[in-house]
Amino acid sequence: MARQRNTKLEALLTEFGYTHTQLADEVNQTAEDTFGKPTQCTDRHVRRWIAGDVQWPWSRYLLPLQEIFGRSPEAMGFMPRKSSRVPAPPPPRPARAKEQRPVRRREFIAVGLAAALGLDAIPTAGRLGTGDVERIRAIVPALYGYDHALGGGALHEVAVQALQQVHHALNHCTYGERVERALYAATGDLAASAGWFAYDAGRQATATGLYNEALQAGMLAGDGQLQARVWSNLAMQARLRDRDQEALRIGRAAVETRQAKTDPRLMALLHCRQAVGHARVGERVRAERSLSRAETSYGRASGEPAAWLSFLTPAELTGLAGAAHHALGKYGRAQQLTADALGMLEAGFARNRVYYTLQRAQALLDGGDVEHAADEAGQAATMAERVHSDRVRGRLSDLRQQMRRYAGSVPEAADFLERTRRTGA
Repeated sequence: MARQRNTKLEALLTEFGYTHTQLADEVNQTAEDTFGKPTQCTDRHVRRWIAGDVQWPWSRYLLPLQEIFGRSPEAMGFMPRKSSRVPAPPPPRPARAKEQRPVRRREFIAVGLAAALGLDAIPTAGRLGTGDVERIRAIVPALYGYDHALGGGALHEVAVQALQQVHHALNHCTYGERVERALYAATGDLAASAGWFAYDAGRQATATGLYNEALQAGMLAGDGQLQARVWSNLAMQARLRDRDQEALRIGRAAVETRQAKTDPRLMALLHCRQAVGHARVGERVRAERSLSRAETSYGRASGEPAAWLSFLTPAELTGLAGAAHHALGKYGRAQQLTADALGMLEAGFARNRVYYTLQRAQALLDGGDVEHAADEAGQAATMAERVHSDRVRGRLSDLRQQMRRYAGSVPEAADFLERTRRTGA
């Protein structure tokens, strides 16, 4: 029998706003979270399903697909063989009530945001003008206002939804050359932002795909600043994966761009991140030189920052300096700088407040002050219940792991572990 393209599954991807890579990530995540069985699904699997090369996927893929789309295999366009049968889903892993409440809250936020952002106003047909471009550009500042307070876990899905609607407009509307260039710049800005939210939410494969899309849009728009921004975020991602030398090379490429050299805020951020990178590989002199350059660059900044750079305040610069000193093993200086950053941090930056509180706790712990470290970590755990950030959860989990060695000798450490165990933090 000649293979037939699976148009039903293809339509579901469009309806739900998934790229091939994003659906593969979702299959892996659903398998792990819901059924407790990790899979190795990739975009190649998804392409083969759509092309009709695979007419009935293995159960390890079919079960998550049923969970994601809420449809039977046949409704997703799959054709059973004589020996095929619909697999019965295994019982889901038990979840504590504390784990389910943030999920419902995150879904509520996403639904409300989609309405608040006015995504329905993005045209689906006709001719696009500069007013339409401005409406698309306005999405990113609105998203970042929520990001500072909530974290990327609450935002990455709605950002991808917005991006899919912009793609539809790009492919189904008409526009002139000048508007086209502006549309690609706006699309790249949105893709880079969605990538950042996915990064913060722990969806690294999704983040990489979105960053690559932003780079392509930046090249089509001739937007060098967008490209430098994405390179910097890719460097952060490499560092997260402990590829420090790669991160430094990517960051160096961003620093050398013409656009970075003409934007003091962007240059300040790049030098700060390079300082942390140099510190992580033990290059003290280069780390200190990068911190000095960051301070000099920031001093030259004027006017209002771009939305994605609105987080770069004196508090953030000081916090990043604390991270660099911590990586160099200068724990006393690191905890003091981080305390200074927390003192300067504005009220709206809830996610960063939790992050830097954990950074200070880590510096105190590494410096031998276990009692104060436990107290600081406990405050962070309480605040962390209000944000959706995988980076925050990761740092808190690492601190809990390290605190266990002191539970028998330091009452404050035992109390921290018990409180966070009870709350599921």
